[in-house]
Amino acid sequence: MLKHPVRVRADANILDAMQVIIDNKVSGICVVDDADNLVGILSELDCLRAVLSATYNKTGIGEVREHMASDNLVVAHPDEDIIDVAQDMLTKNKRRRPVVENGKLIGQITCRQLLSAVKKFRQ
Repeated sequence: MLKHPVRVRADANILDAMQVIIDNKVSGICVVDDADNLVGILSELDCLRAVLSATYNKTGIGEVREHMASDNLVVAHPDEDIIDVAQDMLTKNKRRRPVVENGKLIGQITCRQLLSAVKKFRQ
């Protein structure tokens, strides 16, 4: 588990969030409120949709909250079996799984981390 995942606030400008994604070389980021509660996930594809929509509609690009996934977020809990989490990520075709305890974001599991763990285990 990545203990300090990249995060952004829901009221951040989408362009600023895009820069966070680019700077950290990640495919998406967790969105939290002021109390560090997970409120959404913003992916590269969400950002691309936001940019294209703003260009097509000749509007401002807006805030993260307007473009993030926030409904039915699937999260992991610290005591979950990693194999079950990995299988569920494959089933749901998701590249990342926020780890939440009592509503608070405490980490994240990503495909890249899972691959690294398998590589270490196989050596």
